Amino acid sequence: MGACVSVGGTLLRKTREIKAVPLQDYDCHEANQNPKSRTRTPRPSRVITILPDPSGKDVFKRYRFGKELGRGEFGITYHCYDDFTGELVACKKISKRKLKTEIDIDDVRREVEIMRNLPSHPNIVKYKDVYEDREAVYLVMELCQGGELFDRIVARGHYTERGAATTTKTILEVVKVCHEHGVIHRDLKPENFLYGDDSESAPLKAIDFGLSIFFEPGQRFSEIVGSPYYMAPEVLKRNYSHEVDVWSAGVILYILLCGVPPFWADTEEGIAQAIIRSKIDFVRDPWPRVSKDAKELVKGMLNPNPSSRMTVEEALGHQWIQNAHQVSNISLGENVKARIKQFSLMNKFKKKVLRVVADNLPQEKVAGIKQMFHMMDTDKNGNLTFEELKHGLHKMGQPVADPDVQMLMDAADVDGNGMLNCEEFVTMSVHLKKIGEGDDEQLRQAFRYFDKDESGYIEVEELREGLVEDNLGPNNDQVIRDIIFDVDLDKDGRISYPEFEAMMTRGVEWRMASRQYSRAMLKALSQRMFK
Repeated sequence: MGACVSVGGTLLRKTREIKAVPLQDYDCHEANQNPKSRTRTPRPSRVITILPDPSGKDVFKRYRFGKELGRGEFGITYHCYDDFTGELVACKKISKRKLKTEIDIDDVRREVEIMRNLPSHPNIVKYKDVYEDREAVYLVMELCQGGELFDRIVARGHYTERGAATTTKTILEVVKVCHEHGVIHRDLKPENFLYGDDSESAPLKAIDFGLSIFFEPGQRFSEIVGSPYYMAPEVLKRNYSHEVDVWSAGVILYILLCGVPPFWADTEEGIAQAIIRSKIDFVRDPWPRVSKDAKELVKGMLNPNPSSRMTVEEALGHQWIQNAHQVSNISLGENVKARIKQFSLMNKFKKKVLRVVADNLPQEKVAGIKQMFHMMDTDKNGNLTFEELKHGLHKMGQPVADPDVQMLMDAADVDGNGMLNCEEFVTMSVHLKKIGEGDDEQLRQAFRYFDKDESGYIEVEELREGLVEDNLGPNNDQVIRDIIFDVDLDKDGRISYPEFEAMMTRGVEWRMASRQYSRAMLKALSQRMFK
């Protein structure tokens, strides 16, 4: 939900306004006036109180807001100055207008409670304060200025097995502290770890607890959350506990050693099937050069059976971790570093494109979606049944097979009543239309955002200007050239629209950009795989 890395800049008194149009501002109520309506109306636009005991209401009395550091689905993180102590801090502003469901509100409330309850630890970002006003919740944290985990790896002259062992030990220690304090992280991934500062000895810190949850011994969970590449098999089976964090740490370890995720595909279902099969590739380069101990630890952490998977204590006690300072310091090879670099760069560029798409969805498109809902709602009760959705799609010349109609229903039905109200239908449709086959206007609009001179190509200077607000690290120019090189398929030194489209429609990142949608889509996928 936003990074907290440092970028210099003039400090201002007020935060910037987000221009995205919240879905609840569109009138979905008119179809729900029928007394026969069988579901709740959408959550009305009203002032809501999220936290029972914030530090205060006026964050601006104490903190001066500066440049934007990172952005997530619900919040923007800013560089701030504490007027009381003179300290530089990070503040995540979580807009209430972006919290569309009770689940979103619960996530924020729980994130604050977890950060307050976790102990002070050198590898966990420090909680400092939390404020709440009519507009937002403001979570004030320690400022981490050393950049992301993968960026540091790429910047180093050579990357070794010893470096992977040291990093994995830190991640496992974070998991151990969380579990000792009754918290499952549930979203361990490289982007959620930052270095405290730019020094070589800077501590690596876990920064995001937005999907974390409290647990009791023996307690099981069924809600599907997290990022697909790092998700344990039992999450997909909707029956899991704290063991999932060891699995996710094992996935990170695998990437640290070879540069790619162990379970990879271009679709959610492909990734899920690979995770369930749990077949680990130890053949491709550089695995023949990786030590037996390292491979043994990977196997133990990626055991698909949670009851026989290594515990966090067992992983920390493994000799490869215990002797991390003695592990081979010979480079794993430039290929590993290059793969990690590509994996990291594409994530940065794609995230920026997704923000441009989300912030520029035209109001008339949403109005058209609402009109479509009312046309499909033949009995005018404010809800779409399976049959109404199926017949409505058919009338529009888009016949969809029954299993796919059911998947759409399951994915969009937030309140779980087996029907779609207007708000649920709009949310689903907006997300599907952001970047969809046969309707790429939003993607073309995002391309034009970067193509300033309208030449039909994104060139080096245009990409630099388009990413100027993003923290790309000290070697900014090299990062820009590397992105161009990776996306530029015909190697003419610039990015054409077909190359841009190919980048954005590969992989699952854009489909998983919405937390609500990814939860629902993965739940529907899970139900189909494990009836």
